[in-house]
Amino acid sequence: MDRSQEIIRTSWIGIAANVLLAGFKAAVGILASSVAIVMDAVNNLSDALSSVITIVGTKLSQRPADRKHPFGFGRIEYFSAIIIAVIVLSAGITSLIESVKKIFDPTEPSYTTTTLVVIIVAIVVKLILGQYVKKKGEQLKSDALIASGSDALFDAVITLATLVSAGVMLLWGVSLDGILGALISIVIIKAGIEMLASPVNELLGTSISADFAKQIQKEVLDFEGVHGVFDLILNNYGPDVKIGSLHINVYDAMSAYDIHGLTRRISTQMYECHGIIMTIGVYAVATGENRRAELQSKVMQTLAAHKDIVQVHGFYYSEKNNYLSVDVVPDISVHDDVAFVRQLTTELQPLVPDQQVVIVVDHNYIE
Repeated sequence: MDRSQEIIRTSWIGIAANVLLAGFKAAVGILASSVAIVMDAVNNLSDALSSVITIVGTKLSQRPADRKHPFGFGRIEYFSAIIIAVIVLSAGITSLIESVKKIFDPTEPSYTTTTLVVIIVAIVVKLILGQYVKKKGEQLKSDALIASGSDALFDAVITLATLVSAGVMLLWGVSLDGILGALISIVIIKAGIEMLASPVNELLGTSISADFAKQIQKEVLDFEGVHGVFDLILNNYGPDVKIGSLHINVYDAMSAYDIHGLTRRISTQMYECHGIIMTIGVYAVATGENRRAELQSKVMQTLAAHKDIVQVHGFYYSEKNNYLSVDVVPDISVHDDVAFVRQLTTELQPLVPDQQVVIVVDHNYIE
């Protein structure tokens, strides 16, 4: 079973659990002639909406790529997670409003043995369902499942808080319903905002985690003939599709044929191991005893001595074209790239007095 099938299967379990719980509540409500319990059963059917949204989003994300969407529809999953997060956020805000009303106008709860049984069953079912769905979401890296599972858990917590406050009211005559409800509502609102942040960040383009970047760099460096890995960039087009690029250092004596084979092997491994469609650029490292190698050493040493420079790479020198170029990654303390380039150019120009010096400012896209 692949990832999408597991997400859909888990969502169907969520729907089934909510439908069975709704059926149980409806049956008890009809037998006990309780309109409140029957209405709560209807509410449980609406709770299945999160699972329905997850299934629809997953199905749509599996649509094949077309001319207008060459990278597929994987990002639809992020929209599903956003919709569910908004539902959770709305529930938290509504609960907060109602709770504040109860603080100023408390009401004495009225529970029968039947309603207590229904509430306890609902809490147990929602806790088990929420834990299961959320855990599956974390395993499958599905924001929609995580949000759906959290939604079920919050339902259980709110119901439990209502039960606890009712017990306190009946035993000691103190109304905690509004206060507990308000506190839990604030927690739900906070969680809803956090749920919203994850898929929104994916759509905006979040940075690569430092650990994953190090893993990619190590794997590429392990290839024979690679002497440095730079400029790693990754873009997500859904959980299963990543588009990326990086540069590698190779010795200038390496033939085009060998470079072709090397980049092909790297891109194949990146796709097979990580699902990354990787484009690989090449920087030639000067070797031997010649003017190019001598200049490369001097330029690298000069730039590496700067405390404001994190990395230097991509050295290129052409005596024929009167041209010298090098890439630098500045520290985050550097805000004026133009002034920084001007300063570095002034320092390097004496090394090649009659030639053009070009400093390319790169930026770090890793956490």
